[in-house]
Amino acid sequence: MTPTEPIGRWEIPEAALGESFVRASGPGGQNVNKVSTAVELRLDTTAWPQFGEARIARLLKLAGARATQAGEVVIQANRFRTQERNRADARTRLEDLLEQAAAPPPPPRRPTKPGRTAVQKRLDRKSRRGEVKKLRGAPHDGD
Repeated sequence: MTPTEPIGRWEIPEAALGESFVRASGPGGQNVNKVSTAVELRLDTTAWPQFGEARIARLLKLAGARATQAGEVVIQANRFRTQERNRADARTRLEDLLEQAAAPPPPPRRPTKPGRTAVQKRLDRKSRRGEVKKLRGAPHDGD
């Protein structure tokens, strides 16, 4: 059995999850130039077939620009000054993405037509309104 890494309710194989730390931009003073606090979390969907093909397709679609051609989802977290908080933030964001992908898509919307009575009412209102506007005009000689 392959070792797994829990992220939320998901047990992801360690081979499918990669993590690297890079230098972050933004606040932090001298610390930002010395310490690699930003986290780049990679999920290789090809190494995790247990998630299901349909879910993986939805995951890659939801990931958008964060998905690579190779089928990886890359999440970059550099919101905080510490590596631990950025790591937790990246994992939380991945968990949210996995939850969205796991939810079944909503059924397609079936367009509806107005009922016969509603159409008739609309046409009646329209003709009444036209009559009111016609009566506002200048009087004709023949009337």
